[in-house]
Amino acid sequence: MIEFITGEVAELTPASVVLECYGIGYFLNISLNTYSSLAQGKKAKLYVYEAIREDAHVLFGFIDKREREMFLLLISVSGVGPNTGRMILSSLSSSELENAIASGNDKMLKNVKGIGAKTAQRIIVDLKDKIKCTSSTLLPNEVSNSDVSEEAIAALVMLGFPQNLSQKCVTSILKETPTAKVEQVIKQALKML
Repeated sequence: MIEFITGEVAELTPASVVLECYGIGYFLNISLNTYSSLAQGKKAKLYVYEAIREDAHVLFGFIDKREREMFLLLISVSGVGPNTGRMILSSLSSSELENAIASGNDKMLKNVKGIGAKTAQRIIVDLKDKIKCTSSTLLPNEVSNSDVSEEAIAALVMLGFPQNLSQKCVTSILKETPTAKVEQVIKQALKML
């Protein structure tokens, strides 16, 4: 298995790149996120996934290991092939995809061309536990922030404040002080409302 290829970008399109390494040009399929990080004639290092089929050996290139890990998780889902995985990673960054899966946001996944409701749900169900285990982007504060946010909003609604107004207040408070406890958030929100 090829781990990575380092070479000069000989040809570059939004869907593919040819990396020249010691006189050999490697054709790699890439996502739009990887494309935006590359420049014609510049040196690049791409992490590789090699799909070996009966009729072809296809290389997929990724700008970092995290993007490749997300790709590998996506193609492990039944009904999601390499091209669909690449399409998802072209529409969403790795962190956006992780957050969509971790939060169960199937609407974000359905916005990707070729992803229907069933496939979006399957991706979330199959990968939700794996994302929590492997994700280094979801900091403990972010996970607890969603819990704090939900509890604070529920408390404010029970006190008679409108849902959307409560949500705006709680969101702005947690942006300023992400480590705030539920009680602190509610007290600050009551001053704002």
